[in-house]
Amino acid sequence: MRYVPPTEADLKRLKDELGFTGEQMADLFGVAGGQQWRKYTGGATPREMSPHMLFFGAARLVLTDEQLASVVQRMRQAGAEVDLPRLDDKSPA
Repeated sequence: MRYVPPTEADLKRLKDELGFTGEQMADLFGVAGGQQWRKYTGGATPREMSPHMLFFGAARLVLTDEQLASVVQRMRQAGAEVDLPRLDDKSPA
């Protein structure tokens, strides 16, 4: 697999396009909070976003609520305990 992560500028542009706060971006990509999100968009050496994190965030942006619920259900069948907050109102899927 070939993967080149988005740049710091790419991630900032996405945040602006979505009109999200740092906390919302953290929720989108599954990081602990806004402070963790900033590690991908700032500092002397920003972290590179892994392909699985980018896939997770992109999936949350393009899949329907029903499709996401199906994925979460499959995760539960695999043994996970997961409540995925919706991006719009923070209620779990």
